[in-house]
Amino acid sequence: MTAWRIRDQHADDIGGFLRLWEQLTEAQAEPVYNLAEVLASCAQDHAVVAVAGEQIVGAAVGRTAHAQGWVVFLATAPGWRGRGIGSSLLAALEARMAPLGISVLSALMPAAETRIGAFRHQGYELKNNLHYFERRIPVQKEELRLLAELGGRVLPRGLWEGVGGMEAEKELLERRLVMPLAKPELAERFGVAPPRAVVLFGPPGTGKTTFAKAIASRLEWSFVEVFPSRLASHPLGLAGALRETFAAVSELERAVVFIDEVEEIASHRQGDPPSPTQGVTNELLKLIPTFREQPDRLLICATNFIRALDSAFLRHGRFDYVIPIGLPDAAARAAIWERYIPTVAAASVDLGRLVDASDGFSPADIEYAARRASQTALEHAVYSRESDLEGPTTAEYTAAIAATRTTVSQKVTQEFREDIAALGRV
Repeated sequence: MTAWRIRDQHADDIGGFLRLWEQLTEAQAEPVYNLAEVLASCAQDHAVVAVAGEQIVGAAVGRTAHAQGWVVFLATAPGWRGRGIGSSLLAALEARMAPLGISVLSALMPAAETRIGAFRHQGYELKNNLHYFERRIPVQKEELRLLAELGGRVLPRGLWEGVGGMEAEKELLERRLVMPLAKPELAERFGVAPPRAVVLFGPPGTGKTTFAKAIASRLEWSFVEVFPSRLASHPLGLAGALRETFAAVSELERAVVFIDEVEEIASHRQGDPPSPTQGVTNELLKLIPTFREQPDRLLICATNFIRALDSAFLRHGRFDYVIPIGLPDAAARAAIWERYIPTVAAASVDLGRLVDASDGFSPADIEYAARRASQTALEHAVYSRESDLEGPTTAEYTAAIAATRTTVSQKVTQEFREDIAALGRV
């Protein structure tokens, strides 16, 4: 019988590790830790191998986290099992990790794994009634530097759920954008091509930027907002800056790119000689088809003045959808008001009166009126010294509504309805 021995892992043992990994995955369910994690621990943490002559016939890899140690990989080559190699590898791994101050050494195994004798022989206890939870971090470390250079960020989770009111718009965006992008395999099965670029249009203050951020949060993709005004000072000019920005975005794994007030760089091309923005519009029109060829990307352009956009910009093939985001209806206004009315005042405020009085308000208008009423109520409580005051009253809210100048005029509202009929594509 060929003798085997245990030693520390060397850098040139990588080939032997890969063979063991292939043999292990062919014989059972995928290990809990993936190959990249195991190889990273080989290089940075603790690893021992069993060798017979020059051949690697077994390996064990462990890592430590404070007082906790983890066995992230244990394998014995076929034909060498049943000789105590697994138990010896675990013993050697423990000998190297114990001096680091760990108080417990644990291992996670696939449910299909039946070869657990080495662990039992070394005194490991099988813990029943345990659940293993795992969450993949959506944006990896190597992407964060590039994301910072682009001025992008990873938005907090929960923004989508936090969008109050505007349920009709939210449901439309969920069905058209979020669902196909979040479930690409299912979309492909039904012949649905996930969207690559959309336009959100509507009056100012209706929540287009909020929706763009909420979509990125819902998908857990990086969010990169492009500010034309900031790119204008680039040495290569605005067109060159756009080209560089889109090239950098292509290196991210998943990303939502948002351009607000896109009419600034995609307005009607006219005039002889050409206007200074015509070259920028041409560049953006060339960038969009290339952007669309990349998976896991979504370009969201928002505009308050869709009529100002160049006709070629909205052509089929560039944007999958042209979605209107309008003023909130009564149900949406009620949901928005509820978000800003303090809990202590909610029972006494006549919500119906506020909803009726704020007809024609944008979400931003409602927020302004609500905060104005709260400020008035605070000042009244402080300076009147009335101890029984419990937050803003209906009268204070209606006074704040009356003092609020609406963002959207009747003329703009009418033009928006016309734009939905003429240009909307949902």
